[in-house]
Amino acid sequence: MLKVGLTGGIGAGKSEVSRLLVECGAVLIDADRIAREVVAPGTPGLAAVVEAFGKEVLAPDGSLDRARLGSIVFADPEKLAVLNSIVHPLVGARSRELETAAPEDAVVVHDVPLLTENGLAPLYDVVVVVDASPATQLDRLVRLRGMTEEDARARMGAQATREKRLEIADLVIDNDVPMEQLEGRVRGVWEELVRRAHRSQE
Repeated sequence: MLKVGLTGGIGAGKSEVSRLLVECGAVLIDADRIAREVVAPGTPGLAAVVEAFGKEVLAPDGSLDRARLGSIVFADPEKLAVLNSIVHPLVGARSRELETAAPEDAVVVHDVPLLTENGLAPLYDVVVVVDASPATQLDRLVRLRGMTEEDARARMGAQATREKRLEIADLVIDNDVPMEQLEGRVRGVWEELVRRAHRSQE
């Protein structure tokens, strides 16, 4: 099994790359999706979040009101640390379960937005960084996600710098390109990952 950490700044196109890698044959473990699952209604994770932050973080249907929780934690580093201390261990445990269930010869891609920020590179055999220029990121966030320029710049500024991400990269996918070119670049990286997976089994 080859464990791959996939990361990239907001608006760099990481989700598109992970989708293309799955089409190539990768087993995808999506940290964001798991983070939502572990605080779904009825889970111990949601109960722990409510205990820490109060019932005002619940929506009327009993699910987590992410916008409300976000407005509380992103303005207060201590509260964000409390939330992370609840959610991160649950995400880690679920990720390990999914990894263990994958075939022995699989290329397992962990889609981890904050891989650089949380110092997680040593957990993976290979780190793949999806890279795009800040101008491209800003354009995509404003044009495709409907963010204001100010909000987009704030979100970008809260993440690791482009240089910090590239420092930990074993392989880089340059996504300052049209979709059809991205597909070719992802296929090239996939072929390299398969080669490395085979070498690790020899």
